[in-house]
Parts: sequence; C-alpha cells; structure tokens
Amino acid sequence: MLTGISVAIMGGDARQLEVIQKFTELDATVILLGFDNLGRQFHGVTNVKLDPELFGHVDALILPVVGTDETGQVESIFSSEEMILTDEHISALPKHAKVYTGMAKSYLKKLVSAHGIELVELLDRDDIAIYNSIPTAEGALMMAIQNTDITIHGSMCMVLGFGRTGFTMAKTLQGLGATVKVGVRKPEHYARAWEMGFQPFYTKDLYPEVGNIDLLFNTIPTMIVTAQVITNIPHRALIIDLASRPGGTDFRFAEKRGIKAMLAPGLPGIVAPKTAGRIMANTLSQLIEEDFKDRSDVE
Repeated sequence: MLTGISVAIMGGDARQLEVIQKFTELDATVILLGFDNLGRQFHGVTNVKLDPELFGHVDALILPVVGTDETGQVESIFSSEEMILTDEHISALPKHAKVYTGMAKSYLKKLVSAHGIELVELLDRDDIAIYNSIPTAEGALMMAIQNTDITIHGSMCMVLGFGRTGFTMAKTLQGLGATVKVGVRKPEHYARAWEMGFQPFYTKDLYPEVGNIDLLFNTIPTMIVTAQVITNIPHRALIIDLASRPGGTDFRFAEKRGIKAMLAPGLPGIVAPKTAGRIMANTLSQLIEEDFKDRSDVE
C-alpha cells in the first residue's frame, strides 16, 4: 500500500490513466497536473493547475514516457494548456522526492541534477523494455500488414538489432512463418540467433544482405539504414523503424528512391495503451513502495 505517499502525475497520454487507477487503489494521495480535459472521473484524486507551491509536499513526481522536451514542455493529451517544468518547480520538491519518467532528455537531467533530486528512467530497466517489446512487435506487425500486399508467412524479413525489442520482433515474425534475417554486432548474439533458427549476419555486411528482403524492422537507434544501403533494397520492400527518434534510417533518401519507410516510435502507447499503462503502473507502484517504505527515516 502507498498510504501517506503523495504522488503528482503530470501530463501524458492514455497510459497514465492506468497509473492513476493503480495509485488510487493503493491509497496514495494523487495530484493530477495537466488533466483538465479528462472526461473520466477518479475518486479521491485532486485535479489542479501547475503551481510551484504544490510541489512542496510531493514525494514522487511522475512524468510522461518522454519526460520533457528540451525546453521543459510536458505533453498531455488531456489538456489544451501548455505546461513547462521549470527550475522553480523542481526546487520546491522536498530533498527526498524522486522524479520518475520513461526516458529523460538533457533538459530534465540537468534540472533535477542541479537540485540533487533523484531521477528514475523506467525504460532503462530490462523488465519494462521486455514487457513493452510485446505491444511494439504487435504494432509493427499491424503496420506491416496494412502497408504491404503480401503475407508475413513466406516473406523474407530482416530485423536489425537483437536486443530486447529485436529479439521479440524476430521471434514473432518467425512464429508467423517468415524467414528472418537478424543483423547483430556481437558474436554471442550471432550464436544465439543461429541457435534459434534465424539467419544471422553482422551489421557491417548489411549492404549485400538487404538485396532480397520484403520487410525490414530496425531497432538500432543510430543511422544504420544509410543511403548506400537503401540503394540495394528492393523497391517492393517496406522499412519500419522502431528506434527512438530520429530513428536509424535515411528517410529522405528512401522517399527519393520510392521505398516506403516509416518511423514508428512509442508503439506500445499507440496500439495497446491499456496494456502499456498497466506495465508502467505496476512497475512504478512497486518502485515507489520500495523507495518510500522507510519514508519516516528521511523526513
């Protein structure tokens, strides 16, 4: 239970609704910021406007998956008002408070560091990334089916990266009957991909490997599907880039060559917000319960 813990939830999308529900069930004191257009009512929560004075008694500040942009703006689909997280807000937090988000840009990292406030980035955790890889793979499949005129079964697919998302993506495609090439950098990933029945290759050999593919799924967040690589990709192929913005594909050159390339970050929150929200809610509640179980010792 989170009785006596004050949680401020600032901005976000439909995933945050599951977080709000979870924290109210656990008896936390919940303050909502940036939810003025929320149609759904939650019993026992306080919906307020952004004010530094509110932060003085907050134990945990929960931000959206992408905490802020580089100007401090916090996005919320439930508000038409602009919200900027500033030095004044963070400085008002008690020293024992923590800020939780999915991933933080440099603005947020510098802001909390300047005031000695601990920042917790959930997407750094293996468990969150593995759970999220499931709706990511399902969303990528949906996009592939909608944007091609072939079946996944019998197609030649390529997955770049064999990390948490790449592993699930490759296994899902294989389960549907695709032939799956997997681009890796580490020998141990090569060995594991071979053991699982994929066709592994090293990413340094990407150019010749793309010559016969139907679908390419990239999970590597650096430029890897370059203009040179794209010159050898068949015109029929579809590229779905699952890496965080700006992705790892030269989208300009792909368009110039007439190859369809789609950037698709944040699929869990788009295709399965309830499931993705439950993943975030369960992890957040466990973390905050652990972080503040001895709260009386730090007050």
